[in-house]
Amino acid sequence: MDKKSLICDVDVIHDEVVARVREAMPDGENFYALANLYKMFADNTRLKILWALSCEEMCVCDLAALLNMTVSAISHQLKSLRLARLVKFNKQGKIVYYSLVDCHVKEIFQMGLEHVKE
Repeated sequence: MDKKSLICDVDVIHDEVVARVREAMPDGENFYALANLYKMFADNTRLKILWALSCEEMCVCDLAALLNMTVSAISHQLKSLRLARLVKFNKQGKIVYYSLVDCHVKEIFQMGLEHVKE
């Protein structure tokens, strides 16, 4: 299929369609927040951390051992995930355990994984 076949042959605007979509469109701040959310899923290490935490609550040392990385590197990624409100932590004595914030994070992750496996 050539590029010309992928665009309209006439210059027409369907005003009613544009109006409906414009009315339903979220504001710019929501798109900005959504883009930032998806940025968190654009890093291989963060994806591995999210996958691991979708299986079980884990501490930084466990994640470092699992991914064969330093505790410092894992902590840096967890901070980004925390700021994006994708993971939360629970301190029990001297150990800090991380988990996903809610089921939405797991669903987003699983849907993306299913899509790439198709």
